[in-house]
Amino acid sequence: MKNDVIFVSLVMQGKKDYQEKLFAQFQLSERVPKHNFYRRLKEVLDLNFLYLMTKSYYGESGQKSIDPVVFFKLCLVGYLENIISDRQLISHSSMRLDILYFLGYDIDEELPWHSTISRTRQLYPESIFEEVFTKILSMCVEKGMVSGHTQAIDSAPVKANASMDSLELKVPKEDLEAYLNGIRAISAMDKKKLH
Repeated sequence: MKNDVIFVSLVMQGKKDYQEKLFAQFQLSERVPKHNFYRRLKEVLDLNFLYLMTKSYYGESGQKSIDPVVFFKLCLVGYLENIISDRQLISHSSMRLDILYFLGYDIDEELPWHSTISRTRQLYPESIFEEVFTKILSMCVEKGMVSGHTQAIDSAPVKANASMDSLELKVPKEDLEAYLNGIRAISAMDKKKLH
Protein backbone atom coordinates (compact mmCIF):
# COMPACT_ATOMS: atom_id res chain seq x y z
CA MET A 1 0.00 0.00 0.00
CA LYS A 2 1.25 3.43 -0.86
CA ASN A 3 1.69 6.11 1.73
CA ASP A 4 -1.87 7.38 1.60
CA VAL A 5 -2.55 10.23 3.94
CA ILE A 6 -5.93 10.37 5.60
CA PHE A 7 -6.95 13.73 7.01
CA VAL A 8 -9.08 13.69 10.09
CA SER A 9 -11.07 16.85 10.69
CA LEU A 10 -10.57 18.39 14.10
CA VAL A 11 -13.60 20.65 13.64
CA MET A 12 -16.88 19.50 15.10
CA GLN A 13 -20.14 20.20 13.29
CA GLY A 14 -21.94 23.12 14.89
CA LYS A 15 -25.62 23.41 15.61
CA LYS A 16 -27.19 26.79 16.38
CA ASP A 17 -29.83 26.66 19.07
CA TYR A 18 -32.12 29.69 19.29
CA GLN A 19 -32.74 30.88 22.80
CA GLU A 20 -34.96 33.93 22.88
CA LYS A 21 -33.73 36.51 25.37
CA LEU A 22 -36.07 37.97 27.90
CA PHE A 23 -34.14 41.23 27.82
CA ALA A 24 -31.94 42.42 24.99
CA GLN A 25 -29.69 45.42 24.46
CA PHE A 26 -30.72 46.54 20.99
CA GLN A 27 -30.76 49.87 19.22
CA LEU A 28 -32.34 49.98 15.80
CA SER A 29 -30.18 52.94 14.79
CA GLU A 30 -27.08 50.77 15.27
CA ARG A 31 -28.47 47.96 13.07
CA VAL A 32 -29.36 50.09 10.03
CA PRO A 33 -26.17 50.81 8.05
CA LYS A 34 -25.20 54.43 7.39
CA HIS A 35 -25.46 53.95 3.61
CA ASN A 36 -28.93 52.33 3.75
CA PHE A 37 -31.48 53.98 1.45
CA TYR A 38 -34.20 54.43 4.09
CA ARG A 39 -31.73 55.73 6.68
CA ARG A 40 -30.50 58.37 4.23
CA LEU A 41 -34.07 59.17 3.18
CA LYS A 42 -35.01 59.73 6.83
CA GLU A 43 -32.09 62.16 7.13
CA VAL A 44 -33.01 64.28 4.08
CA LEU A 45 -36.82 64.13 4.07
CA ASP A 46 -38.47 66.63 6.44
CA LEU A 47 -42.22 66.03 6.43
CA ASN A 48 -43.17 68.21 9.42
CA PHE A 49 -45.15 70.48 7.07
CA LEU A 50 -47.76 67.69 6.97
CA TYR A 51 -49.06 68.48 10.46
CA LEU A 52 -50.23 71.94 9.45
CA MET A 53 -51.29 70.89 5.95
CA THR A 54 -53.56 68.07 7.18
CA LYS A 55 -54.79 69.53 10.50
CA SER A 56 -58.20 70.60 9.14
CA TYR A 57 -59.11 66.95 8.36
CA TYR A 58 -58.97 65.91 12.01
CA GLY A 59 -61.33 66.57 14.91
CA GLU A 60 -60.44 68.05 18.28
CA SER A 61 -61.52 65.03 20.34
CA GLY A 62 -61.78 61.28 20.06
CA GLN A 63 -59.24 58.54 19.51
CA LYS A 64 -55.88 59.61 18.13
CA SER A 65 -55.31 58.64 14.53
CA ILE A 66 -52.15 57.54 12.80
CA ASP A 67 -49.53 60.29 12.63
CA PRO A 68 -49.88 61.93 9.17
CA VAL A 69 -46.10 61.78 8.70
CA VAL A 70 -46.15 58.02 9.37
CA PHE A 71 -49.14 57.59 7.07
CA PHE A 72 -47.48 59.36 4.13
CA LYS A 73 -44.15 57.64 4.80
CA LEU A 74 -45.99 54.31 4.58
CA CYS A 75 -47.57 55.43 1.30
CA LEU A 76 -44.11 56.38 0.03
CA VAL A 77 -42.71 52.99 1.07
CA GLY A 78 -45.60 51.34 -0.80
CA TYR A 79 -44.68 53.24 -3.94
CA LEU A 80 -40.93 52.67 -3.63
CA GLU A 81 -41.32 48.97 -2.80
CA ASN A 82 -43.98 48.45 -5.49
CA ILE A 83 -46.66 47.41 -2.98
CA ILE A 84 -50.26 48.51 -3.45
CA SER A 85 -51.98 46.30 -0.87
CA ASP A 86 -52.22 47.91 2.59
CA ARG A 87 -52.11 44.49 4.24
CA GLN A 88 -48.96 43.53 2.33
CA LEU A 89 -47.42 46.96 3.02
CA ILE A 90 -47.78 46.56 6.79
CA SER A 91 -46.53 42.96 6.69
CA HIS A 92 -43.51 43.92 4.55
CA SER A 93 -42.66 47.00 6.62
CA SER A 94 -42.86 45.15 9.94
CA MET A 95 -40.17 42.72 8.74
CA ARG A 96 -37.70 45.37 7.58
CA LEU A 97 -35.49 47.06 10.16
CA ASP A 98 -34.60 49.90 7.79
CA ILE A 99 -38.25 50.70 7.07
CA LEU A 100 -39.15 50.58 10.77
CA TYR A 101 -36.32 53.05 11.39
CA PHE A 102 -37.54 55.29 8.56
CA LEU A 103 -41.07 55.26 9.99
CA GLY A 104 -39.85 56.01 13.51
CA TYR A 105 -40.97 52.68 14.98
CA ASP A 106 -38.90 50.40 17.19
CA ILE A 107 -38.80 46.61 16.80
CA ASP A 108 -41.22 46.06 19.66
CA GLU A 109 -43.80 48.58 18.43
CA GLU A 110 -46.77 47.41 16.37
CA LEU A 111 -47.32 49.22 13.09
CA PRO A 112 -50.83 50.53 12.46
CA TRP A 113 -53.42 48.02 11.26
CA HIS A 114 -53.75 47.81 7.49
CA SER A 115 -57.37 48.96 7.82
CA THR A 116 -56.13 52.14 9.53
CA ILE A 117 -54.19 52.97 6.37
CA SER A 118 -57.38 52.58 4.29
CA ARG A 119 -59.47 54.66 6.70
CA THR A 120 -56.85 57.41 6.84
CA ARG A 121 -56.69 57.53 3.05
CA GLN A 122 -60.50 58.02 3.06
CA LEU A 123 -60.05 60.93 5.47
CA TYR A 124 -58.37 63.08 2.83
CA PRO A 125 -60.06 64.20 -0.37
CA GLU A 126 -58.47 62.44 -3.34
CA SER A 127 -57.05 65.69 -4.70
CA ILE A 128 -55.37 66.50 -1.37
CA PHE A 129 -53.91 63.01 -1.01
CA GLU A 130 -52.47 63.20 -4.53
CA GLU A 131 -51.16 66.74 -4.03
CA VAL A 132 -49.39 65.79 -0.79
CA PHE A 133 -48.04 62.51 -2.15
CA THR A 134 -46.76 64.23 -5.30
CA LYS A 135 -45.04 66.89 -3.18
CA ILE A 136 -43.32 64.21 -1.08
CA LEU A 137 -42.20 62.33 -4.18
CA SER A 138 -40.88 65.56 -5.71
CA MET A 139 -38.84 66.10 -2.52
CA CYS A 140 -37.33 62.63 -3.01
CA VAL A 141 -36.49 63.46 -6.62
CA GLU A 142 -34.91 66.79 -5.63
CA LYS A 143 -32.75 65.03 -3.03
CA GLY A 144 -31.60 62.51 -5.64
CA MET A 145 -33.16 59.54 -3.89
CA VAL A 146 -35.52 58.33 -6.65
CA SER A 147 -34.53 57.38 -10.17
CA GLY A 148 -36.01 55.73 -13.21
CA HIS A 149 -39.29 57.04 -14.52
CA THR A 150 -39.87 60.54 -15.67
CA GLN A 151 -42.07 61.83 -12.89
CA ALA A 152 -44.71 64.46 -13.63
CA ILE A 153 -44.58 66.83 -10.70
CA ASP A 154 -46.68 70.02 -10.65
CA SER A 155 -47.39 69.34 -14.36
CA ALA A 156 -43.69 69.69 -15.18
CA PRO A 157 -41.88 66.53 -16.25
CA VAL A 158 -38.80 65.97 -14.11
CA LYS A 159 -36.32 63.27 -15.02
CA ALA A 160 -35.84 61.49 -11.73
CA ASN A 161 -32.14 60.74 -11.94
CA ALA A 162 -29.32 61.69 -9.59
CA SER A 163 -25.67 61.93 -10.51
CA MET A 164 -24.37 60.64 -7.18
CA ASP A 165 -22.65 57.35 -8.05
CA SER A 166 -22.31 56.19 -4.46
CA LEU A 167 -26.01 56.39 -3.69
CA GLU A 168 -28.49 53.55 -3.98
CA LEU A 169 -31.43 54.94 -5.92
CA LYS A 170 -34.95 53.54 -5.79
CA VAL A 171 -36.48 52.74 -9.15
CA PRO A 172 -40.23 52.18 -8.77
CA LYS A 173 -41.77 49.77 -11.29
CA GLU A 174 -44.70 52.11 -11.96
CA ASP A 175 -44.78 55.76 -12.77
CA LEU A 176 -46.61 58.05 -10.37
CA GLU A 177 -49.87 58.18 -12.35
CA ALA A 178 -50.14 54.38 -12.56
CA TYR A 179 -49.56 54.12 -8.82
CA LEU A 180 -52.17 56.78 -8.04
CA ASN A 181 -54.66 54.99 -10.33
CA GLY A 182 -54.15 51.85 -8.27
CA ILE A 183 -54.68 53.80 -5.05
CA ARG A 184 -57.87 55.36 -6.51
CA ALA A 185 -59.20 51.88 -7.30
CA ILE A 186 -58.48 50.64 -3.77
CA SER A 187 -60.06 53.76 -2.27
CA ALA A 188 -63.19 53.24 -4.37
CA MET A 189 -63.46 49.62 -3.13
CA ASP A 190 -62.93 50.78 0.47
CA LYS A 191 -65.70 53.38 0.12
CA LYS A 192 -68.13 50.71 -1.16
CA LYS A 193 -67.35 48.53 1.88
CA LEU A 194 -68.13 51.44 4.22
CA HIS A 195 -71.55 52.11 2.66
